[in-house]
Amino acid sequence: MHEALLYRDDEQYLASTVPFVCEGLAAGEPVLVAVPQERIDLLRSALGPAADRVEFLDMRRVGRNPGRIIPGVLTAFADTSSASRVRILDEPIWPGRTALEYPACVQHEALVNVAFEGRGTWVLCAYDSGTLTPDVLRDAEATHPVVVEDDRRRSSTGYREPLLTSEEFNRPLPPPPEDAITRRFDLDELSSVRRLVAEFGTDTGLTPDQVEDLVLAVNELTTNSVVHGGGVGTLLIWRESGIVVCEVRDSGRLANPMVGRRNPGASANGGYGVMLVNLLCDLVRVHTQDNGTTIRVWVGPPGQPV
Repeated sequence: MHEALLYRDDEQYLASTVPFVCEGLAAGEPVLVAVPQERIDLLRSALGPAADRVEFLDMRRVGRNPGRIIPGVLTAFADTSSASRVRILDEPIWPGRTALEYPACVQHEALVNVAFEGRGTWVLCAYDSGTLTPDVLRDAEATHPVVVEDDRRRSSTGYREPLLTSEEFNRPLPPPPEDAITRRFDLDELSSVRRLVAEFGTDTGLTPDQVEDLVLAVNELTTNSVVHGGGVGTLLIWRESGIVVCEVRDSGRLANPMVGRRNPGASANGGYGVMLVNLLCDLVRVHTQDNGTTIRVWVGPPGQPV
């Protein structure tokens, strides 16, 4: 079950979320609440002692990259439970999400329907209808089969097949700046690409841990280009207000939008690369066409929007 909760104020928010959580606890269902911290504080106060039985995560931190939410938050929680059903209250789109982040947010919401198909999972996604724009609310209708509003559940009038919705947000990326460093690479150039990224990230002021994450992410992408994308590719790297942006282009096509969103399992032969990139970076955007794929990643100071 994947539902959109439209709320206008704190009273409406609590009127729907508190029963959702409490009914799950009463049924013996593990409950995860992954929402911005101010919503966690509100719910903790309303739930009282029952809050101790709920797992809380600050979505602004764990879901900063929308591509991380399915593999790193939702399925990471569901996969640890042996219960027949789990409940998840989340809020992946909040006022303040940037225009760069938003297409990845909506693509995430569409892919939740695919990620949990056939599983005992009830995901309730909260939307601040008093603040978010009408376009965002229309997209919520498009990506959720059921909408909860004013304590009533209804079938969404705008819901569309999830992979179609996901493809609608396969949007071209903004052009890179003219002064971006550009490096063509093949198998023999992978080590020099890693050095370039490490030096650039260090010079920009990233922490050693952030530099390590960025190097690992770019190495996964460039290696995928060599193995799956025609043997060669192009790396572009630049700065945006203290954030390091890396883009990898190749001639391959990423046909399955769930790549990077689903843990392939211990027995799988590969498939971890793009998922690891999503887990390591602050934002990941993908644009794929018949003649090639572009993946752009952002890594920057904690809390700074991209």
